[in-house]
Amino acid sequence: MLKFILQLILILVGVFLLVSGISAQECVNCHKQITPNIVSDWQASKHSQNDVNCSACHGDQHTSSQNVASVKIPTPETCAACHESRVQEFKNGKHAVAWASMKAMPTAHWQPMAMMEGMKGCGGCHKLGIKTEAEIKELKKDGAGFGVASCDACHTRHIFSADEARQPQACQTCHTGFDHPQWEMYSSNKMGVRYLLKQNHTLPEAVAAPTCQTCHMQDGNHAVRTAWGFLAVRLPLPEDKQWADDRTAILQALGVLDPTGKPTPRLDVVKAADVVRLTQEDWQKERDKTIKVCKQCHSANFAKAELAKGDQMIREADHLMAEAIRAVNGLYQDGIIAKPASYAYPSPDVLTFHDAPTVIEQKLFVMYMEHRMRTFEGAFHANPDYALWYGWSEMQRDLTEIKEKAQEMRVSHNRK
Repeated sequence: MLKFILQLILILVGVFLLVSGISAQECVNCHKQITPNIVSDWQASKHSQNDVNCSACHGDQHTSSQNVASVKIPTPETCAACHESRVQEFKNGKHAVAWASMKAMPTAHWQPMAMMEGMKGCGGCHKLGIKTEAEIKELKKDGAGFGVASCDACHTRHIFSADEARQPQACQTCHTGFDHPQWEMYSSNKMGVRYLLKQNHTLPEAVAAPTCQTCHMQDGNHAVRTAWGFLAVRLPLPEDKQWADDRTAILQALGVLDPTGKPTPRLDVVKAADVVRLTQEDWQKERDKTIKVCKQCHSANFAKAELAKGDQMIREADHLMAEAIRAVNGLYQDGIIAKPASYAYPSPDVLTFHDAPTVIEQKLFVMYMEHRMRTFEGAFHANPDYALWYGWSEMQRDLTEIKEKAQEMRVSHNRK
Protein backbone atom coordinates (compact mmCIF):
# COMPACT_ATOMS: atom_id res chain seq x y z
CA MET A 1 0.00 0.00 0.00
CA LEU A 2 2.79 2.41 0.96
CA LYS A 3 4.63 1.66 -2.28
CA PHE A 4 1.46 2.40 -4.24
CA ILE A 5 0.99 5.75 -2.46
CA LEU A 6 4.60 6.75 -3.15
CA GLN A 7 4.21 5.84 -6.82
CA LEU A 8 1.03 7.91 -6.98
CA ILE A 9 2.83 10.88 -5.46
CA LEU A 10 5.61 10.58 -8.00
CA ILE A 11 3.10 10.41 -10.86
CA LEU A 12 1.31 13.52 -9.58
CA VAL A 13 4.62 15.35 -9.26
CA GLY A 14 5.43 14.37 -12.83
CA VAL A 15 2.04 15.61 -14.10
CA PHE A 16 2.49 18.91 -12.28
CA LEU A 17 5.92 19.41 -13.77
CA LEU A 18 4.63 18.67 -17.29
CA VAL A 19 1.86 21.22 -16.86
CA SER A 20 4.21 23.81 -15.48
CA GLY A 21 6.56 23.32 -18.38
CA ILE A 22 9.57 22.47 -16.19
CA SER A 23 11.45 19.36 -17.27
CA ALA A 24 14.47 17.60 -15.85
CA GLN A 25 16.19 17.91 -19.19
CA GLU A 26 16.07 21.70 -19.02
CA CYS A 27 17.86 21.62 -15.67
CA VAL A 28 20.32 18.99 -16.91
CA ASN A 29 21.21 20.90 -20.09
CA CYS A 30 22.17 23.99 -18.11
CA HIS A 31 23.75 22.40 -15.05
CA LYS A 32 25.89 20.04 -17.13
CA GLN A 33 27.84 23.17 -18.01
CA ILE A 34 27.73 24.81 -14.56
CA THR A 35 27.77 21.98 -11.99
CA PRO A 36 28.35 18.77 -13.97
CA ASN A 37 29.01 16.55 -10.94
CA ILE A 38 25.69 17.48 -9.40
CA VAL A 39 24.06 16.27 -12.59
CA SER A 40 26.02 13.01 -12.70
CA ASP A 41 25.16 12.30 -9.06
CA TRP A 42 21.47 12.89 -9.68
CA GLN A 43 21.55 10.74 -12.82
CA ALA A 44 22.95 7.87 -10.73
CA SER A 45 20.25 8.26 -8.08
CA LYS A 46 16.99 6.45 -7.39
CA HIS A 47 15.32 9.84 -7.81
CA SER A 48 16.40 9.98 -11.43
CA GLN A 49 15.34 6.38 -12.02
CA ASN A 50 11.89 7.17 -10.61
CA ASP A 51 11.44 10.46 -12.53
CA VAL A 52 11.81 12.66 -9.46
CA ASN A 53 13.46 15.62 -11.11
CA CYS A 54 15.11 18.78 -9.80
CA SER A 55 11.90 20.77 -9.45
CA ALA A 56 10.37 18.24 -7.06
CA CYS A 57 12.91 19.30 -4.44
CA HIS A 58 13.99 22.75 -5.63
CA GLY A 59 10.72 24.15 -6.94
CA ASP A 60 10.05 25.58 -10.38
CA GLN A 61 10.86 29.25 -9.81
CA HIS A 62 14.56 29.05 -10.69
CA THR A 63 14.73 28.89 -14.49
CA SER A 64 17.86 30.89 -15.38
CA SER A 65 20.92 32.67 -13.98
CA GLN A 66 18.69 35.69 -13.43
CA ASN A 67 16.61 34.07 -10.67
CA VAL A 68 19.05 31.82 -8.82
CA ALA A 69 17.82 33.25 -5.51
CA SER A 70 14.43 31.70 -6.24
CA VAL A 71 15.70 28.14 -5.96
CA LYS A 72 14.14 26.24 -3.09
CA ILE A 73 16.56 24.62 -0.63
CA PRO A 74 15.04 21.37 0.68
CA THR A 75 14.20 20.81 4.35
CA PRO A 76 13.12 17.59 6.08
CA GLU A 77 9.55 18.49 5.13
CA THR A 78 10.56 18.27 1.47
CA CYS A 79 11.83 14.73 2.00
CA ALA A 80 8.73 13.85 4.04
CA ALA A 81 6.55 14.19 0.93
CA CYS A 82 7.80 10.73 -0.06
CA HIS A 83 9.63 9.49 3.06
CA GLU A 84 7.19 10.46 5.77
CA SER A 85 7.82 7.57 8.17
CA ARG A 86 11.61 7.95 8.08
CA VAL A 87 11.41 11.70 8.61
CA GLN A 88 9.08 11.18 11.57
CA GLU A 89 11.53 8.66 13.07
CA PHE A 90 14.29 11.19 12.60
CA LYS A 91 12.23 13.86 14.35
CA ASN A 92 11.75 11.50 17.30
CA GLY A 93 15.49 11.01 17.76
CA LYS A 94 18.52 12.87 19.05
CA HIS A 95 19.88 13.89 15.65
CA ALA A 96 16.84 16.09 15.08
CA VAL A 97 17.78 18.25 18.08
CA ALA A 98 21.46 18.54 17.17
CA TRP A 99 21.12 22.15 16.00
CA ALA A 100 19.13 23.21 19.06
CA SER A 101 21.56 21.53 21.45
CA MET A 102 24.50 23.32 19.81
CA LYS A 103 22.79 26.69 20.10
CA ALA A 104 21.94 25.96 23.74
CA MET A 105 25.58 25.74 24.83
CA PRO A 106 26.21 28.71 27.16
CA THR A 107 29.10 30.19 25.15
CA ALA A 108 28.01 29.13 21.66
CA HIS A 109 27.36 32.76 20.74
CA TRP A 110 30.97 33.63 21.61
CA GLN A 111 32.36 31.48 18.81
CA PRO A 112 33.10 32.72 15.26
CA MET A 113 29.90 32.48 13.23
CA ALA A 114 31.84 30.67 10.51
CA MET A 115 32.37 27.92 13.08
CA MET A 116 28.77 27.74 14.16
CA GLU A 117 26.26 28.74 11.51
CA GLY A 118 28.92 28.75 8.77
CA MET A 119 29.30 24.98 9.26
CA LYS A 120 33.09 25.09 9.68
CA GLY A 121 33.10 23.91 13.28
CA CYS A 122 30.25 22.75 15.53
CA GLY A 123 27.69 23.60 12.85
CA GLY A 124 29.39 21.31 10.36
CA CYS A 125 27.94 18.29 12.16
CA HIS A 126 25.12 19.79 14.18
CA LYS A 127 23.57 21.07 10.93
CA LEU A 128 21.65 17.81 10.61
CA GLY A 129 19.34 19.06 13.37
CA ILE A 130 16.00 20.65 12.52
CA LYS A 131 15.94 24.44 12.38
CA THR A 132 13.12 26.81 13.20
CA GLU A 133 11.65 28.99 10.46
CA ALA A 134 13.52 31.97 11.93
CA GLU A 135 16.82 30.06 11.86
CA ILE A 136 16.27 28.96 8.27
CA LYS A 137 15.54 32.55 7.31
CA GLU A 138 18.75 33.66 9.00
CA LEU A 139 20.79 30.99 7.22
CA LYS A 140 19.28 32.09 3.90
CA LYS A 141 20.27 35.73 4.38
CA ASP A 142 23.27 35.37 2.08
CA GLY A 143 21.08 33.90 -0.64
CA ALA A 144 22.40 30.37 -0.18
CA GLY A 145 20.68 28.79 2.81
CA PHE A 146 22.90 25.74 2.87
CA GLY A 147 22.77 23.45 5.87
CA VAL A 148 19.00 23.37 6.31
CA ALA A 149 18.23 20.03 4.67
CA SER A 150 19.28 17.67 7.53
CA CYS A 151 18.74 14.42 5.61
CA ASP A 152 21.64 15.18 3.27
CA ALA A 153 24.08 14.93 6.17
CA CYS A 154 23.95 11.14 5.74
CA HIS A 155 22.30 10.74 2.31
CA THR A 156 24.70 13.11 0.59
CA ARG A 157 23.66 15.29 -2.33
CA HIS A 158 22.60 14.64 -5.06
CA ILE A 159 22.65 10.88 -5.19
CA PHE A 160 20.93 10.54 -1.78
CA SER A 161 21.99 6.92 -1.68
CA ALA A 162 20.47 4.62 0.95
CA ASP A 163 23.37 2.23 0.32
CA GLU A 164 25.86 4.98 1.14
CA ALA A 165 24.01 5.93 4.32
CA ARG A 166 24.04 2.29 5.46
CA GLN A 167 27.84 2.15 5.45
CA PRO A 168 29.67 2.89 8.70
CA GLN A 169 31.73 5.53 6.88
CA ALA A 170 28.55 7.60 6.62
CA CYS A 171 28.86 8.16 10.38
CA GLN A 172 32.60 8.85 10.26
CA THR A 173 32.38 12.54 9.35
CA CYS A 174 30.82 13.52 12.67
CA HIS A 175 31.49 10.66 15.05
CA THR A 176 35.22 11.17 15.26
CA GLY A 177 37.75 13.17 17.22
CA PHE A 178 37.69 14.92 20.56
CA ASP A 179 34.55 13.98 22.46
CA HIS A 180 32.93 11.29 20.31
CA PRO A 181 35.57 9.18 18.51
CA GLN A 182 33.15 6.35 17.82
CA TRP A 183 34.55 5.86 14.33
CA GLU A 184 38.07 5.33 15.64
CA MET A 185 36.75 2.94 18.29
CA TYR A 186 34.53 1.00 15.88
CA SER A 187 36.93 0.78 12.94
CA SER A 188 39.68 -0.66 15.17
CA ASN A 189 37.54 -3.03 17.25
CA LYS A 190 36.87 -6.55 16.00
CA MET A 191 33.38 -5.76 14.68
CA GLY A 192 34.63 -2.84 12.63
CA VAL A 193 37.71 -4.65 11.38
CA ARG A 194 35.56 -7.54 10.17
CA TYR A 195 33.21 -5.20 8.33
CA LEU A 196 36.07 -3.32 6.67
CA LEU A 197 37.50 -6.69 5.60
CA LYS A 198 34.10 -7.51 4.10
CA GLN A 199 34.16 -4.24 2.21
CA ASN A 200 37.50 -5.06 0.59
CA HIS A 201 36.32 -8.64 -0.06
CA THR A 202 38.89 -10.31 2.20
CA LEU A 203 35.98 -11.85 4.09
CA PRO A 204 32.87 -13.21 2.34
CA GLU A 205 29.60 -11.27 2.37
CA ALA A 206 27.93 -13.85 4.65
CA VAL A 207 30.31 -13.13 7.55
CA ALA A 208 28.66 -11.47 10.56
CA ALA A 209 30.04 -7.96 10.95
CA PRO A 210 27.85 -5.25 12.50
CA THR A 211 27.92 -1.66 11.28
CA CYS A 212 27.07 1.43 13.32
CA GLN A 213 23.59 1.22 11.85
CA THR A 214 23.15 -2.42 12.91
CA CYS A 215 23.25 -1.41 16.56
CA HIS A 216 22.00 2.17 16.48
CA MET A 217 19.43 2.08 13.66
CA GLN A 218 17.69 -1.26 14.12
CA ASP A 219 15.41 -2.05 11.17
CA GLY A 220 16.46 1.28 9.65
CA ASN A 221 14.85 3.31 12.43
CA HIS A 222 16.15 6.86 12.06
CA ALA A 223 15.66 7.87 15.72
CA VAL A 224 19.19 6.76 16.76
CA ARG A 225 18.71 6.60 20.54
CA THR A 226 20.84 4.88 23.19
CA ALA A 227 20.23 3.90 26.79
CA TRP A 228 22.80 6.23 28.34
CA GLY A 229 22.45 9.05 25.84
CA PHE A 230 25.32 11.26 24.76
CA LEU A 231 26.41 12.49 28.20
CA ALA A 232 26.12 9.16 30.10
CA VAL A 233 24.01 10.69 32.85
CA ARG A 234 20.47 9.64 33.64
CA LEU A 235 17.63 9.85 36.10
CA PRO A 236 16.54 8.57 38.50
CA LEU A 237 19.67 8.62 40.63
CA PRO A 238 21.12 5.19 41.48
CA GLU A 239 20.43 3.48 44.78
CA ASP A 240 24.18 3.27 45.45
CA LYS A 241 24.79 6.34 47.64
CA GLN A 242 28.32 7.01 46.44
CA TRP A 243 27.32 6.85 42.79
CA ALA A 244 24.24 9.01 43.49
CA ASP A 245 26.44 11.65 45.16
CA ASP A 246 28.95 11.51 42.31
CA ARG A 247 26.28 11.84 39.64
CA THR A 248 24.72 14.76 41.52
CA ALA A 249 28.09 16.53 41.43
CA ILE A 250 28.28 15.94 37.67
CA LEU A 251 24.72 17.20 37.13
CA GLN A 252 25.66 20.34 39.07
CA ALA A 253 28.74 20.84 36.89
CA LEU A 254 26.48 20.46 33.84
CA GLY A 255 24.34 23.23 35.29
CA VAL A 256 21.12 21.18 35.43
CA LEU A 257 21.14 21.15 39.23
CA ASP A 258 22.01 24.20 41.31
CA PRO A 259 24.54 24.04 44.18
CA THR A 260 21.75 22.96 46.56
CA GLY A 261 20.71 20.09 44.26
CA LYS A 262 17.53 21.70 42.91
CA PRO A 263 16.67 21.59 39.15
CA THR A 264 17.64 24.62 37.08
CA PRO A 265 16.12 26.01 33.86
CA ARG A 266 18.94 24.27 31.97
CA LEU A 267 17.41 20.91 32.89
CA ASP A 268 14.53 21.71 30.53
CA VAL A 269 17.05 22.32 27.73
CA VAL A 270 18.74 18.97 28.40
CA LYS A 271 15.35 17.24 28.41
CA ALA A 272 14.43 18.84 25.09
CA ALA A 273 17.77 17.83 23.56
CA ASP A 274 17.04 14.16 24.35
CA VAL A 275 20.62 13.54 25.51
CA VAL A 276 19.59 11.80 28.77
CA ARG A 277 17.07 9.16 29.76
CA LEU A 278 14.79 10.55 32.45
CA THR A 279 13.03 7.40 33.65
CA GLN A 280 14.07 3.83 34.37
CA GLU A 281 11.49 2.64 31.83
CA ASP A 282 12.90 4.81 29.05
CA TRP A 283 16.44 3.64 29.82
CA GLN A 284 15.42 -0.03 29.95
CA LYS A 285 13.56 0.24 26.65
CA GLU A 286 16.74 1.35 24.87
CA ARG A 287 18.88 -1.22 26.69
CA ASP A 288 16.50 -4.03 25.65
CA LYS A 289 16.75 -2.91 22.02
CA THR A 290 20.54 -3.13 22.24
CA ILE A 291 20.44 -6.62 23.75
CA LYS A 292 18.10 -7.74 20.97
CA VAL A 293 20.71 -6.72 18.40
CA CYS A 294 23.58 -8.31 20.33
CA LYS A 295 21.68 -11.61 20.44
CA GLN A 296 22.07 -11.96 16.68
CA CYS A 297 25.71 -12.89 17.31
CA HIS A 298 26.01 -13.50 21.08
CA SER A 299 24.10 -15.15 23.89
CA ALA A 300 21.83 -12.90 25.94
CA ASN A 301 23.92 -13.59 29.04
CA PHE A 302 27.10 -12.49 27.30
CA ALA A 303 25.46 -9.32 25.97
CA LYS A 304 24.01 -8.36 29.34
CA ALA A 305 27.33 -8.99 31.10
CA GLU A 306 29.29 -6.88 28.60
CA LEU A 307 26.83 -4.00 28.80
CA ALA A 308 26.90 -4.19 32.59
CA LYS A 309 30.68 -3.74 32.43
CA GLY A 310 30.10 -0.55 30.47
CA ASP A 311 27.66 0.63 33.14
CA GLN A 312 30.27 -0.03 35.82
CA MET A 313 32.89 1.92 33.89
CA ILE A 314 30.53 4.89 33.93
CA ARG A 315 30.26 4.45 37.69
CA GLU A 316 34.05 4.35 38.10
CA ALA A 317 34.56 7.32 35.77
CA ASP A 318 31.88 9.30 37.59
CA HIS A 319 33.76 8.87 40.87
CA LEU A 320 36.96 10.34 39.44
CA MET A 321 35.00 13.09 37.73
CA ALA A 322 33.09 14.03 40.85
CA GLU A 323 36.30 14.20 42.88
CA ALA A 324 37.76 16.65 40.38
CA ILE A 325 34.56 18.73 40.33
CA ARG A 326 34.55 18.95 44.12
CA ALA A 327 38.17 20.13 44.10
CA VAL A 328 37.33 23.00 41.76
CA ASN A 329 34.02 23.72 43.48
CA GLY A 330 35.92 24.17 46.75
CA LEU A 331 37.92 26.97 45.12
CA TYR A 332 34.66 28.78 44.38
CA GLN A 333 33.32 28.22 47.89
CA ASP A 334 36.48 29.61 49.44
CA GLY A 335 36.58 32.66 47.18
CA ILE A 336 39.77 31.58 45.39
CA ILE A 337 37.89 31.59 42.07
CA ALA A 338 35.46 34.48 41.64
CA LYS A 339 32.10 33.80 40.03
CA PRO A 340 32.14 35.09 36.42
CA ALA A 341 29.32 37.47 35.49
CA SER A 342 28.10 35.02 32.85
CA TYR A 343 27.68 32.18 35.38
CA ALA A 344 24.34 31.54 37.03
CA TYR A 345 25.99 29.95 40.08
CA PRO A 346 29.37 30.13 41.85
CA SER A 347 30.57 26.72 40.69
CA PRO A 348 32.35 25.17 37.69
CA ASP A 349 30.38 24.81 34.45
CA VAL A 350 31.88 22.16 32.15
CA LEU A 351 29.60 23.21 29.28
CA THR A 352 31.56 26.46 28.88
CA PHE A 353 34.24 24.25 27.28
CA HIS A 354 37.42 26.15 26.37
CA ASP A 355 35.79 29.43 27.42
CA ALA A 356 36.03 28.46 31.10
CA PRO A 357 37.67 31.37 32.98
CA THR A 358 40.59 29.49 34.56
CA VAL A 359 43.13 26.90 33.48
CA ILE A 360 41.97 24.44 36.13
CA GLU A 361 38.38 24.64 34.86
CA GLN A 362 39.56 24.12 31.31
CA LYS A 363 41.33 20.97 32.48
CA LEU A 364 38.03 19.92 34.12
CA PHE A 365 36.21 20.38 30.80
CA VAL A 366 38.79 18.23 28.99
CA MET A 367 38.50 15.56 31.68
CA TYR A 368 34.72 15.46 31.21
CA MET A 369 34.20 15.99 27.49
CA GLU A 370 37.20 14.08 26.17
CA HIS A 371 38.51 11.56 28.67
CA ARG A 372 35.33 10.57 30.51
CA MET A 373 33.60 10.19 27.16
CA ARG A 374 36.34 7.90 25.89
CA THR A 375 36.30 5.80 29.04
CA PHE A 376 32.67 4.74 28.74
CA GLU A 377 32.39 4.93 24.95
CA GLY A 378 35.48 2.72 24.65
CA ALA A 379 33.93 0.22 27.05
CA PHE A 380 30.63 0.03 25.14
CA HIS A 381 32.38 -0.09 21.75
CA ALA A 382 34.61 -2.99 22.79
CA ASN A 383 37.81 -0.98 22.31
CA PRO A 384 40.20 -1.64 25.21
CA ASP A 385 42.79 0.95 24.17
CA TYR A 386 40.27 3.78 24.18
CA ALA A 387 38.67 2.64 27.42
CA LEU A 388 42.02 2.48 29.21
CA TRP A 389 44.75 4.63 27.69
CA TYR A 390 42.71 7.35 25.98
CA GLY A 391 40.05 7.35 28.70
CA TRP A 392 40.58 5.99 32.20
CA SER A 393 44.35 6.61 32.38
CA GLU A 394 43.88 10.18 31.15
CA MET A 395 41.18 10.78 33.76
CA GLN A 396 43.53 9.61 36.51
CA ARG A 397 46.20 12.04 35.31
CA ASP A 398 43.65 14.84 34.95
CA LEU A 399 42.56 14.35 38.55
CA THR A 400 46.16 14.45 39.82
CA GLU A 401 46.83 17.64 37.88
CA ILE A 402 43.60 19.30 39.06
CA LYS A 403 44.29 18.48 42.71
CA GLU A 404 47.86 19.74 42.45
CA LYS A 405 46.77 22.93 40.68
CA ALA A 406 44.03 23.52 43.28
CA GLN A 407 46.58 23.25 46.08
CA GLU A 408 48.90 25.68 44.32
CA MET A 409 46.02 28.15 43.90
CA ARG A 410 45.19 27.89 47.60
CA VAL A 411 48.78 28.53 48.64
CA SER A 412 49.04 31.49 46.27
CA HIS A 413 45.70 32.88 47.50
CA ASN A 414 46.70 32.62 51.17
CA ARG A 415 49.94 34.53 50.54
CA LYS A 416 48.04 37.60 49.37
